[in-house]
Order: sequence, then C-alpha cells, then structure tokens
Amino acid sequence: MSQVVLTARNRVGKGSAEARRVRRSGRIPAVLYGRTGQAVAIDLDALEFSNKARNVSESTIVKVEVDGKSYDAFVKDTQRDIVAGSILHVDFYEVESGVALRAHVSVHVHGTPIGVREGGVLESPLHEIEVECLPKDLPERIDVDISALKVNQSFHVRDIALGEGVRLLSNPDQVVALVKFAREEVVAPAAEEAAAADAAPAAGAPAAGAAPAAAPAADAKKA
Repeated sequence: MSQVVLTARNRVGKGSAEARRVRRSGRIPAVLYGRTGQAVAIDLDALEFSNKARNVSESTIVKVEVDGKSYDAFVKDTQRDIVAGSILHVDFYEVESGVALRAHVSVHVHGTPIGVREGGVLESPLHEIEVECLPKDLPERIDVDISALKVNQSFHVRDIALGEGVRLLSNPDQVVALVKFAREEVVAPAAEEAAAADAAPAAGAPAAGAAPAAAPAADAKKA
C-alpha cells in the first residue's frame, strides 16, 4: 500500500474564531507536534483529508507536506462534530526515520474456525497489540488466520508472526481468539414444577403426620 500524502499549509491565526473561519473555507485546523516538542499550526483541505484518511489508523505513517517541507507522522487524534459528523480538528505526531518507536497496531482475525463449524462459539477479546520498531518496519495492521482453531483451542499473542525488526511489547500470553463449547441453558421440566406444586400443602391443611384436630365439644343440655 502506497503512503498517504496530505498537503497542508501553515496556519498563522489561532483561537476558536480563527478555527471557525478555517472550517468555513473548507479546510480543517490541525497541529503537527514535532519530535523535539515544537508544535506547528497547520490546516488541511477537508475533502482531501476525508478521502485519503478513510483507512488510516493510529499505526499508519502518513506524509504531511507543509509549504514544501515534508514530515512523516501519525494521525494521533481526530475530533468530530458528533451531530454533523464533520472533522473539526486533527493532531499529527512526527516520527523520525531511523529511530525506534512504540505503537499500537490493530489485530484483525479472519476465517471460520473448525470448532465453530462443529458447534463451538468464537471469542476474540484482543483487538490491538503494542510493538517497538523502526518507522519503516511498522505494520499498519496484523491479520490472523484462525480457521484452524478447534474447540477448546486458543490463539495467543505469542503465536503472531511479526516481521523482522518488530519487537513485541504486549503480554505474549494474552488471548487473541478462542473457540469454546456453547453453554447449554438448563430449564426445569414442567412436570417437576407441577410435582413441586402438588407436594406443597394447601392453605389451612394440616401438615403430613399431624394428629387431626379435636372435634368441638357438644353444647350442654339446658336444665
């Protein structure tokens, strides 16, 4: 996949009023945070960014060209209008070629496990791992084929095949995917419920084994 290239320009004005003006002109205010801590205020073409950044994740290195100067960077944060869905602001973090970095890479499982076809249930609790590598070696995503998993089998982080120069930082014992038997719901039979109801004494009835109540004494004869 070719690297995404975004064209930007330096932004002189600051503040919310300037940001609104930039958005009205069809652009997105943004900040590029450099390796040494400096922050450069820029703005981007809204349509270009929406189209090109559609498949960009936090582990994707894009090229940002600002008035003729080029930067390799991550898209670290994208703020959106929760009602309109439009992009309000973007934060970029520059990466340095030849210097190792740490990043979270998304993990995608694919394939239908053997165990699922046999009646098992698939669970995939992990969706990203942390790695350390040079920017040129950073994978955009990791695809894991789980079609060979049988019931009661698991695929762990340690089983992921990482490229040369990529070091795993996440816990290797974390489960990426597992297949287990479906839990059967236990329902009491209707007959057992009816028998339990019959065994319960009726209201006012004597308990089993109890002596019958004494008959009331006859009225004394009148003198």
